[in-house]
Amino acid sequence: MGKEMLDGAMGENTLLLQKTLRSGQSIKHSGNVVVLGDVNPGAEIVAGGHVIIMGTARGVIHAGASGNESATITAFYLNPTQLRIGNFISRAPDGDRPCPENPETARIKDGMLIIEKYQSPR
Repeated sequence: MGKEMLDGAMGENTLLLQKTLRSGQSIKHSGNVVVLGDVNPGAEIVAGGHVIIMGTARGVIHAGASGNESATITAFYLNPTQLRIGNFISRAPDGDRPCPENPETARIKDGMLIIEKYQSPR
């Protein structure tokens, strides 16, 4: 994940967490949330803007909680209990999947919540 992604997320209303979120921990923020660590099962992030996880996302992640369907969720590995963007909800497929070679981004495309390889903005 490049410097551009962090620079773009580190706006005026961005919460930076330099820790892993453990089960039972819940973070709620009206803007963007950047986590320098993992989000473990049982942990939750609810953000009004984008969510960037510099680690593995295994908990509940909700970006665009105020209805912003252009928000994204980006992590080194997306294997969450539940993903939400705006009013769209998805969960991880059953079973384990291999860890990707590149970071992943979840976003809304054509009315569906999709996960794809992260591509830096140009």
